[in-house]
Amino acid sequence: MKKNLLLLAFACLSTSIFSQTLFTYGDQSVSKDEFIRAYNKNKSLFSDKEKALREYLDLYVKFKLKVKAAMELNLDTLPQLQYDAQSFRNQIEDSYLNNEKVVNDLLNEAFIRSQKDLHVLHFFIPVESKLSSEDTGKAYKAISKLYTALAAGKTDYTNIIDTEQIKITYNDLGFITVFTLPYEYETLIYNLKMGKVAKPYRTKNGWHIFKLINQREAVGKWKVAQILFSMPPDVSLFDKQIFKKRADSVYQLLLQGEDFGKTARWFSDDKITYGNNGEMAEFGSGKFEPSFENEIFKMTKDNEICKPFLTAYGYHIVKRLSHSAVSTDLTDMAYQFELKQKIQQDPRINNARDLFFKEVLKQVNFKETMIVSENDLFRFADSILVGINLETEYATTNPIANKIIFTFGKTKLSGKDWLEFVKIYKGSGEFYQDENNAALLNKFVSTVVLDYYKKHLEEFNADFKYQMEEFKDGNVLFEIMERNIWGKASNDTAGLKKLYSENKSRYFWSASANIILFNCTNKTIADEARAAIVKGKDWKKIVEESNNNIQIDSGRFELSQIPVTIDLKMTRGAISEAVVNPSDGNTSFIQLINHYPANAQRSFDEAKGLIINDYQNILEEKWIDALKIKYPIKINEDVFQSLLK
Repeated sequence: MKKNLLLLAFACLSTSIFSQTLFTYGDQSVSKDEFIRAYNKNKSLFSDKEKALREYLDLYVKFKLKVKAAMELNLDTLPQLQYDAQSFRNQIEDSYLNNEKVVNDLLNEAFIRSQKDLHVLHFFIPVESKLSSEDTGKAYKAISKLYTALAAGKTDYTNIIDTEQIKITYNDLGFITVFTLPYEYETLIYNLKMGKVAKPYRTKNGWHIFKLINQREAVGKWKVAQILFSMPPDVSLFDKQIFKKRADSVYQLLLQGEDFGKTARWFSDDKITYGNNGEMAEFGSGKFEPSFENEIFKMTKDNEICKPFLTAYGYHIVKRLSHSAVSTDLTDMAYQFELKQKIQQDPRINNARDLFFKEVLKQVNFKETMIVSENDLFRFADSILVGINLETEYATTNPIANKIIFTFGKTKLSGKDWLEFVKIYKGSGEFYQDENNAALLNKFVSTVVLDYYKKHLEEFNADFKYQMEEFKDGNVLFEIMERNIWGKASNDTAGLKKLYSENKSRYFWSASANIILFNCTNKTIADEARAAIVKGKDWKKIVEESNNNIQIDSGRFELSQIPVTIDLKMTRGAISEAVVNPSDGNTSFIQLINHYPANAQRSFDEAKGLIINDYQNILEEKWIDALKIKYPIKINEDVFQSLLK
């Protein structure tokens, strides 16, 4: 009876397992889950779900057959492909070393904060680490008194910080946005209501108070170029007038049409930007002092040049190059990527890393053996000498050297491992920061555990495993397609000419035109270039002077391939209107050389790209047919039907 029940259970289990296999090819199988995972990453909108699934299943079967053929040739062992896989692993593994929920929370938080710019006042009392308890107490009393006054609504800031007891500084930070200030300050400020004051906040350097006095919708980011006439901080009034006259005279040159980039190279004192035509890195609120940013915000058009204005650094002449608004769409993938990059480079990510590390300790089954006390670990760490050889001199005489102190995964860490870490770390002047033993022990554990986790990521994270498999499969697929199809088709000139001669009727031109195509980075540049060409300026010179903002293509194109609609009434040499690509802002226009009617025969050279493509398809179909014979395909129709529910 027991035997029969066992056989029945095994049969049910086998049916359940098989039912999840969508198809087999040769001795390999693909599960329903694997297929759906790939399908969901690549699917597009469809009206007929079954048709869409059938078509993708056919593509996926062919993909698996090609990869199988590549693996049997051991293409995955090619040094270049192994190097590519390791490089890809190095690129993506850090993104799997965080608590994803916390990262997403930080992303949502950063997005919400990015929608507003906040105008902030900052009050600060420095507190040195060597201050007496009495002076520390005075600082606390002073910051408490200041907070009480500010919270009560007092705004005579100069008077309320004027005290003989202790130094208090006060700064108007202007408008700030997300990532402008350290995260802890940013959080205090963004949690404030209008006009309110944050409670005193202590750092190792002193006491801080922030007051929110204004807010606005986020103004976005600017790209500008500047010419700076730098002045020393103690410049006299007479010398200041000399600097102003110099700035005014250069401004007049610009108004008369002098090139801004050349003028910056000639006159600007900004040693960082003058060599790059005065162009500064893109920036948003809070990057520079308010007196500078406020002048930038006044400019409303790209390529506008402002009058010279004064800041603490000197006189500036600024040209607005571009402005980009802050995205208000949380699903905007480009903006999400930008925010994530900033989060990964910001100290706020440390919280996510700490939580992630606690999860890792559980996943690797980290345990402390308790064989060696913490006191002994620290005591012998204190006595370790940087130059000692642990393998010979110390391992035999030190009582903790051969004792196991931690275990995790398939690893056992001994006292010798701990002492070796201390010796190497303390001997590194670059990394050692005089941490105490408790901090060193935490660093030791996190270093070895995370290193183990990274080396075994496939065992702990299914998403990482699939991503690596996809990359490796894609790499070997590219290699075998290049060998069996792409390279073979491109290099078989006789085969290509034979295919052309037997199928000339397939290679006709649709309505086409010979054109010069101008692709510009934005509409302003396109309009300026188009106007200059209309006036007779040599287009080659325009492109040369565009600083790579204009790209040229020329030749004969079918009208359907051209991003600009060509009016059949256009005459030779005519220039079309500029057309903006809504997805990226790139703008195109063309100069017409000649029209051609439809149905003209393509020559072999004119049709070569199409012929190669057709020849590749023929070779691929024959290859797939051979692979299907070598690795027979079996579709589990019941499992496929379950995908339609």
